[in-house]
Amino acid sequence: MPTQHRAIQSRQSLIRSAAETFLEKGVPAAGMVEISRRARLSKGALYFHFTSKDDLTLAVRDSALATLQEIEDAFTRSPEPLPHAVRDFAVELFGRVRTDAVLRAGLRLRPETAPGLGIYALEQRWYALFLDKAVTCGTGSPGGPAAADAPDAEPRRTAQLLTSVVVGLLHLGGEDGTWWDEEAVAGLWALLPEAPDRVPAAGIPAPAQLPAAG
Repeated sequence: MPTQHRAIQSRQSLIRSAAETFLEKGVPAAGMVEISRRARLSKGALYFHFTSKDDLTLAVRDSALATLQEIEDAFTRSPEPLPHAVRDFAVELFGRVRTDAVLRAGLRLRPETAPGLGIYALEQRWYALFLDKAVTCGTGSPGGPAAADAPDAEPRRTAQLLTSVVVGLLHLGGEDGTWWDEEAVAGLWALLPEAPDRVPAAGIPAPAQLPAAG
């Protein structure tokens, strides 16, 4: 195996090992020796790739962000109207969170350690993503087949509602993984087609109006 390929594999193994250890013990209690042993690499190999635990924690964050960007890019490419595209996005997101320890650990890092992965940052990020989809692909027709050219008087309202659902499920699934089950997500989505028309626009604040985390 070429040296460069081995180095890439070693680095990825250390990031995965760190993520698994962070999930089990939390970042403060995770030791570098334990992380290297879990990866079946020497402590010297660990410090060859990462100068400190902070450096390794940032690598977990960056890897999680890269995975999240990959999921978001697939959402952006989807030709489906907003509700259908967000349903598929949620299924893919939660499936990856369940099976990918690095993504799961990244989402649990403190916001100051992992800018862009805190719950408020994700809300802002996904609201903007969903609103763009609502404008470019439409929001579909309540109770009927989705149409890319279906106009929406207030696409913000639909984007806000669906953002709230995804963020809420992400939070709930952290305590009970059944919230991330594909059938559960699909079942919930079946109840949503007419929901945007029943929610007053003023009833859901835009993310920018939300109070900062305490």
